[in-house]
Amino acid sequence: MLIALGIILFVLLVVVHEFGHFIVAKKSGVEVEEFGVGFPPRAKIITKKNGTEYTLNWLPIGGFVKLKGEHDSATEKGSFGAARFRQKVGIIAAGVIMNWLAAIVIFTALSLVGMPQIIKNQFSIKSDVKVAKQEVFAGSVADDSPAKSIGVSQGDRIISVNDTKIDSAQQLQELTKDNAGKTVKVAYRSEGVTFTKTTKLRDDPKKGNFGVSLAEQTLLRSTWSAPIVGVGTTAQFTVETVKGIFGAVGNLFSGQGQKASESVTGPVGIVVILKDLANQGFVFVLFLIGVISVSLAVMNMLPIPALDGGRLFVMLLYRLMRKPLTKETEEKIHGTGMVALLALGLIITIVDIKRFF
Repeated sequence: MLIALGIILFVLLVVVHEFGHFIVAKKSGVEVEEFGVGFPPRAKIITKKNGTEYTLNWLPIGGFVKLKGEHDSATEKGSFGAARFRQKVGIIAAGVIMNWLAAIVIFTALSLVGMPQIIKNQFSIKSDVKVAKQEVFAGSVADDSPAKSIGVSQGDRIISVNDTKIDSAQQLQELTKDNAGKTVKVAYRSEGVTFTKTTKLRDDPKKGNFGVSLAEQTLLRSTWSAPIVGVGTTAQFTVETVKGIFGAVGNLFSGQGQKASESVTGPVGIVVILKDLANQGFVFVLFLIGVISVSLAVMNMLPIPALDGGRLFVMLLYRLMRKPLTKETEEKIHGTGMVALLALGLIITIVDIKRFF
């Protein structure tokens, strides 16, 4: 259910993005011919109001807004092309802004109930933050280890050892050290099911008494500072996403294609990650949706044809060159960009399938 909910929320992020274009276009006097949920072919017209058709479409991978005269050179009254330049900028930028606002709302809500601490020095207000929950999860599990013998696998939560609740990786390490060579009772949670089994620990500090690397997952809760944390976390992950993109591009141009591919993922990878996070609870799924919302905002800022940033970049470029941007030229530029993006998406999907399956 959490995986399905995560996918629905992911699709809604795109709908929220398009809703930003829709609202600002309406306020700028630009006619919106269609607001679609999902991509064509069309399944159903929900309603038609004030000249806009609201539709459901068969491909459930986002949404779209169709404006009247979407080309920069259009001159008809109520068309995008006939709007003032600052209005065009506002319409194009609105989708990015909506994704940032969505991320701020998500991170604000999470900080009130417990924000997952994913990166070092993650943004918080020190005077108004406390640990709401701290849990220990298995990282890599050695093949010949006591952990492996009782079925512990990567991502499983270690609950207790000899009925002593585990709150930190250090505590677990100390317990297994104190009980080295002894038989202990271990409780762990895997894919929503709790298991309690006995195993004999090794007395081998080099290999590890339990034979598993550990990862802590901490939830930090705020009160009055939650909105500030929402904004700060959104800004922090925006910076991290930009760094990640430039890092991937740098690795690609330096001939490190494998390293570059490891830093990106597509729909297949997102579903796999959702599956892993669903085992850890709704807050982790929601946190991922917040991070994806930031990523969508950053990606659409880039001057890549067919994306929002690319549309704005091309408009600005032709104005600086003082050349008319004809409908044919604009379609050729953004059509080529779309083909390139689809090809990139296909490559990323293939890489994800090889990586995860």
